[in-house]
Amino acid sequence: YRSSLIKENKWRAARYGIDGQLIDFGTEEEKPARQLILELLDFVDDVVDELGSRHEVEYVLKMLEMGTGADRQLAVFHQTGDLTKVVDYILSETTHGL
Repeated sequence: YRSSLIKENKWRAARYGIDGQLIDFGTEEEKPARQLILELLDFVDDVVDELGSRHEVEYVLKMLEMGTGADRQLAVFHQTGDLTKVVDYILSETTHGL
């Protein structure tokens, strides 16, 4: 694939996250990042277990369902308007399972 498309998608992913649009390399058309992620996971599904990567795939699916950490932090702020609540949330997420 053209390096310019790869660089463009990298920038878009960093800027807009999973709710943004990426360029489908096959069609060179914009598509929702979530759609392209699901297509990629479907494409590699037959080798995921063989590679021992099922846990990582499940994590990505959970992220698509629940949003990223940044999404959840913003939700806490929008619900409370309190940055200390956001910090409390981050601490609880960080220490969960320790």
